[in-house]
Amino acid sequence: MHMIATGIGSAYTVAMQQPVVLTGANFIGASSSTRGSATIQGIDPASGAPLAPAFFEATADETARACTLAAEAFGIYSALLPATRSSFLRSIADRISELGDTLLERANAETALPVARLQGERARTIAQLRMFAGLVDEGSWVDARIDRAMPDREPIPRPDIRRMLVPLGPVAVFGASNFPLAFSVAGGDTVSALAAGCPVVVKAHPAHPGTSELVARAILDAAGSTPGIPDGVFSMVHGASVAVGQALVTHPAIKAVGFTGSLVAGRALFDAAAERAEPIPVYAEMGSSNPVFILPEALATRGGEIAKGLAASITLGAGQFCTNPGVTIVDGSADSNRFLEALGNLLEATSAGTMVAAHIAAAYSQGLDEFASIRGVTMASVAADDAPNRATAARAALLVTDSATYLASPPLARELYGPATLAVRTGSREQLMDLARGLHGHLTATVHGTESELVEYADLVAILERKAGRVVINGFPTGVEVAPAMHHGGPYPATSDARATSVGTAAILRFARPVCLQGFPSALLPEELRDENPRGIWRTVDGVLSKDEL
Repeated sequence: MHMIATGIGSAYTVAMQQPVVLTGANFIGASSSTRGSATIQGIDPASGAPLAPAFFEATADETARACTLAAEAFGIYSALLPATRSSFLRSIADRISELGDTLLERANAETALPVARLQGERARTIAQLRMFAGLVDEGSWVDARIDRAMPDREPIPRPDIRRMLVPLGPVAVFGASNFPLAFSVAGGDTVSALAAGCPVVVKAHPAHPGTSELVARAILDAAGSTPGIPDGVFSMVHGASVAVGQALVTHPAIKAVGFTGSLVAGRALFDAAAERAEPIPVYAEMGSSNPVFILPEALATRGGEIAKGLAASITLGAGQFCTNPGVTIVDGSADSNRFLEALGNLLEATSAGTMVAAHIAAAYSQGLDEFASIRGVTMASVAADDAPNRATAARAALLVTDSATYLASPPLARELYGPATLAVRTGSREQLMDLARGLHGHLTATVHGTESELVEYADLVAILERKAGRVVINGFPTGVEVAPAMHHGGPYPATSDARATSVGTAAILRFARPVCLQGFPSALLPEELRDENPRGIWRTVDGVLSKDEL
């Protein structure tokens, strides 16, 4: 891009057809801003080479202006017709698609994620945008409820009561390191908030600032080309320090937060939000080991097949998936010996992966050492150190312990983020059940078993339903389908609110609140609550689901 835009609309539309030159700027609504220090730089994880340009850390004033502008936009944006919001979302999808190879090449350079993986992630991002556009068009997500007046009811008449979900307010979204597109600037948090009618202020992840700028421009271009979208509906700020994130979460204009990252960072944001004069919800995805239970008959009949699938799941994306299967539970039989040997051989033969940032790879390496140093834990196998850049290398590994050691060593229960799994051997069915009962919250839990075993171990499945947001039978937890029925969340510490999902259409509910309208004349009611039901949505009328006019 050959200019720094001072407004959205035609300037962006023309510029995006030219070769892109990144500016490193923060985007405060339609305006770019470079008041801070240019201290953030993308790094090629495969080589360690810095990537131009340097990006400007947002100042306190820039961050505050982004939040204030979002608050000013909220009244206009939240009142727009649903068709305008859905058109905006589809336009964002189009603009991201139009970035073509430029986006993929920059994302590959900043993350070392394979282009084929990034193509899939881009497709997922675009599909999410279109899915939420369809949800907004259909309209029933507002959960409209109508209880008609009963003036003759004895002993007390009932007034006319109508209820629906409305937008919550401006939302702060934190981009994730491991998904530079689908969980970042135009990821699920941003899209679901915009779909709900909430302006968004994104904090770009410092591991992929250039990718973030490209997508931010696409969103701003879509905003400028969609009639009625106010300035301030979207902003993006950069920040390597914790100060920018803290400023976002504590600004009074922000009414909710979406976050994907570590437990330490997520909990810090959650605590900061709780200490505000007006506490706000923080929907934080923070850490999960995603236990996989492999029952005896499944081990005996298809242990080799499970080992191959599990190894692929462990090493997918250099283990940089929040659904990475970090704990594997087996019995102490000869079949489990063969299974662990096969799994170890597969992991050992895997080329070292490249993680998206050196500090993430360092944390993984340190975590492996800490796990292996615990008495009763053995490093059974580890892949060769053959990555092009040792600073970002992630070697696949298998550690083995027993259930007594696992239960007696709380550090083993924390997430080891990377391509490793800790195999825990149990000596009896009761030990297996004790281990399951002792689990903390996870995003997923998986059980491999024969049909008869799954019936026999129904009590295990019941326990896991209380421990995880998604329970997988005879599959693998990596790969989160973007679908209405998906739930991507789980009990603490996997997320800060087990009721909320960051994937699927139910994600929109995080950024809405109910309002009840009592005794309103028809002219003051929103379309969703009028007798005529002009939008034709599903509503609960006097306790019965209906699309009928009243």
